Amino acid sequence: MDWLQVTFLALIQGLTEFLPISSSAHLILPSIVFGWQDQGLAFDVAVHVGTLMAVMLYFQQDLRQMILAWCRSVFLRQHSQASYMAWAVIVATIPAGLAGILLGDLIELHLRSALVIAITTLVFGVLLWWSDKAGRQSRGEGEMGMRDAVWIGLAQALALIPGTSRSGITITAGLLLGLTRQAAARFSFLLSIPLILAAGLLKTVELYQVGSEAQISHTLVGGVIAFVSALACIHLFLRLLDRVGMLPFVLYRMVLGIALIVFVV
Repeated sequence: MDWLQVTFLALIQGLTEFLPISSSAHLILPSIVFGWQDQGLAFDVAVHVGTLMAVMLYFQQDLRQMILAWCRSVFLRQHSQASYMAWAVIVATIPAGLAGILLGDLIELHLRSALVIAITTLVFGVLLWWSDKAGRQSRGEGEMGMRDAVWIGLAQALALIPGTSRSGITITAGLLLGLTRQAAARFSFLLSIPLILAAGLLKTVELYQVGSEAQISHTLVGGVIAFVSALACIHLFLRLLDRVGMLPFVLYRMVLGIALIVFVV
């Protein structure tokens, strides 16, 4: 990779991991337009670590409270809102984990086409717009029930289909369940942590098994760019969310989906 490719791909990873605009749709276009080859496992690991560190840093206080509260709920039977949120994240992670184990190979073989990515980018973009308009947006994080966590977790499993967007579909589900934009987005970001961690660990194991000849400077810089861009993305998204709503991201998805159909499919 040259430095342009390193910077561009790291920015894509950092931004699209958390914005509801589909990372897979953004990763297919540069390879087609610029003829770029796969960036390699070492770079994938670096940018995953970068985005993971960003979301953990941003929510460090919440995570600390949730972990301590979860331990108290398990060992001391002391329950609180923080322990309930920790259990909600665990419960909501299970469907995507099971779907990945059971259907991962099937999806990898049959659903990674440009046409599928274009269609899901458009369809789930419209669903995101509808949820923002139709959702009551009357409940905060503290009012979430375990049933809400299950439904959001089932929605997250759909994100295995390329073009869906993990953050997009979980925010959509949260809005349809009556959560406010802030509550839906914050839970979506917290929910990303175990999945990014799992994906990073799997890629690390694969990297250890097959090895890599990637340049250390590329991987380090890519990880730092992904970290900084992801941290800025989370902060700005949550700060501007109530002001701008989901429409800008929906319109962007429409343009992106149409571009994929016109130039790639």
